[in-house]
Amino acid sequence: MPKVTDALVTNGDFHVSSIARIEVPGSVIYIGSLMSSTGERFERAVSIMERLRAPGGCPWDQEQTFDTIKPYTLEETYEVLEAIDNRDWPELAGELGDLLLQVLFYAEMANEQKSFSIDDVLDRLSSKLINRHPHVFGDVKADTSAEVKKNWEALKVEEKKQQGKAKDTSILGGVSTAMPSLMEASKLSSRAAQAGFDWPNVEGLFDKLHEETVELREELKEFPAPGPRPQGLGVAGSGRTIVPEALQSRMEEEVGDLFFVLVNIARYLSVDPESALRKSNRKFKRRFQWVEARLAESGRTVDKASMEDLESLWRQAKAEEKRPAEKSA
Repeated sequence: MPKVTDALVTNGDFHVSSIARIEVPGSVIYIGSLMSSTGERFERAVSIMERLRAPGGCPWDQEQTFDTIKPYTLEETYEVLEAIDNRDWPELAGELGDLLLQVLFYAEMANEQKSFSIDDVLDRLSSKLINRHPHVFGDVKADTSAEVKKNWEALKVEEKKQQGKAKDTSILGGVSTAMPSLMEASKLSSRAAQAGFDWPNVEGLFDKLHEETVELREELKEFPAPGPRPQGLGVAGSGRTIVPEALQSRMEEEVGDLFFVLVNIARYLSVDPESALRKSNRKFKRRFQWVEARLAESGRTVDKASMEDLESLWRQAKAEEKRPAEKSA
């Protein structure tokens, strides 16, 4: 069993004012506030992860694989983004720790199978940061962020050539298809824009948005009568209009084109589309739940209220959100 000595817990929040020494077979892990450097803290986290995976450690941690951890990595990433959106800095510190845990987990599993270690991860990161910032660590000149980005992309291409990975010479070749589609669209359009494939002004993008809207409306002319309608309630798919497969495919393509133009507008305005949509999602949820609460006060639910009542309550929800902002102004 692990042996814990010299631990002093000051309160119920388990804040350690002294140092705890945990002796386990083959290693010693120090826990406490007497660590003098960031490096010591990092080494402690690495040691804890190693201990959890070692014989006699945590059964759950020992069972995990690269594939089983992937969903948690995605989940933790979104929780980091949520903390940033909420400007919850104490929460962000915790969420960043959870995200770092994913890195430590992957590195420990890789070390166990002799693929690489956390040292390799850190060495490659440091080398990359130095090599891709020659304007800081070398004699390359880059006075603007645009010049920095251009140099960064050129250096990435050169690195791939040196590694023998430059089979795909397209400037879009390095954009992963595994990322969320809005992010992928933003990356693709940004890469193309850096090469000069871009609209001369934002008005051209709004013209393109109108063009794509017209094309979608043209496809809708072939939609079976009486035309697109809200899907029926009840069993999923019940009441749904049967649309020919070819038309469904064309509508999907046109809707995708609309999204792509919107992503380009976001890029042009230096707006992150993922973040923008995420905030709109939360705004919709907040207002809809306000409507639900007002209906509940009168013993009603959304599905029993008239469209006129819902519209009226929705306008009230929007007005309620504006009042605090007007008072603070």
